[in-house]
This record gives sequence, C-alpha cells and structure tokens, in this order.
Amino acid sequence: MLTRLNALAQFRAGRTTRRVLQLLVGLVGYGAAVMTLVRSGLGAAGWNVLTEGTATTLGVSFGWATNLISLTVLLAWIPLRELPGLGTLLNVAVVGFAADATAAVLPRPQGTLTGIAYLVLGLVALAFFDALYLGAQFGSGPRDGIMTGLVRLTRLPIAAVRTGIDVAVAGAGWLMGGTLGAGTVLVTLCMGPLVGLFLPRVTVRLPIGEADGGPTR
Repeated sequence: MLTRLNALAQFRAGRTTRRVLQLLVGLVGYGAAVMTLVRSGLGAAGWNVLTEGTATTLGVSFGWATNLISLTVLLAWIPLRELPGLGTLLNVAVVGFAADATAAVLPRPQGTLTGIAYLVLGLVALAFFDALYLGAQFGSGPRDGIMTGLVRLTRLPIAAVRTGIDVAVAGAGWLMGGTLGAGTVLVTLCMGPLVGLFLPRVTVRLPIGEADGGPTR
C-alpha cells in the first residue's frame, strides 16, 4: 500500500498539492484526536499514555512531551532503515501543538456517557487521521515509522505490529504515571485493525517505478 520513497522521490512522485493538503489535514486531525482520547478520562492510546507519563514526570505540557518523544523515537529508525520525509518533520512540528490547541477549546466530558462518546470518537478519528497522513506518502511520523519499519522487516500484518507496539508503550507510560484505563485496552485492540481498514482507502497511489525498495504492506 505504501511506497518506500526517499525525501526527494516523495516530491517527484506527483499529485503533490493533493498529498500535502492530505498530510496537513491528517496531522492536525491526529493531534485533535489524541487530545479527545485523553479528555475522555477512560484511558488513551498506548503512545498517549507514554506521553502523559512523560509530561507528568518532566513537568511539561502534553504537547511538548509529544514532541520530545517524537525526537527520541527517531533514534529507533536507524536500525530499521526508515526513510524520513516531509511527513516526518511536520509530524514533530504539528501533532503536539494541535493537541495543545484542542485542549484549550475542548470541554471536559460531563458524565460517563459523554466520556464514552469522546472515547469512541477519538478512537475512530485517531485511526482515520493516522491512515490519512500516512496515505499522503510523505514519510511516516516518528512513532508510525517504527510500525512501518517493523511491518516491512517482519512481513507481519499492520494490525499485529501496531497492537504489540501499543501494549509495550502503554505499559511503560503507566509505570511513569500515565492514565491506563478500560479505554486503553479498547484502543490497543482496535487501533491496528482500524488503521489497516482505512489505509487502503485513503492512500494516494504512486508509480511503483519511483520507489526505493518497493511497497510497504
């Protein structure tokens, strides 16, 4: 589904305007969905638990913790031989700030039913916008680069790899003081299959001839 391209080939692959717009919408929506899950109070996605634990430990905002983790995770790309691109840079710059902006305007849920609505909306939105920005084919964000790299190397399905990563980072975040709830279990089990469902439908098709190393499935 995703073509493995270096940064220069990403711009040469065509349909640039549509892809840049899709990338930006995906990243802003992803940041908003992240904060919607956090605000639900029922447990956020695995990476969000790690981010919340990091923010608590370091005494920084959720957005700044998001950006700090993004920069740190990039080190894991070295053994995975992931190729960065515009999406990688904008992910670091946009997602954390979109999450902070959403926190400033999104009211806290009043009651359990509203919290459940936040959880369901945040889960579906997170998976959709994750697939949307990945489908723009401008490179993965730091966290998703680990997923796409492991999928490429192990040939395992996206759902299995994503679920394993979410379990690991959720556990680490919980040990640092992040919120681990019933919603975390739901997100961990559903995020991978949902991304796998949305990704083929929103990926911008590019000529395989431009690829460096072929498609990532």
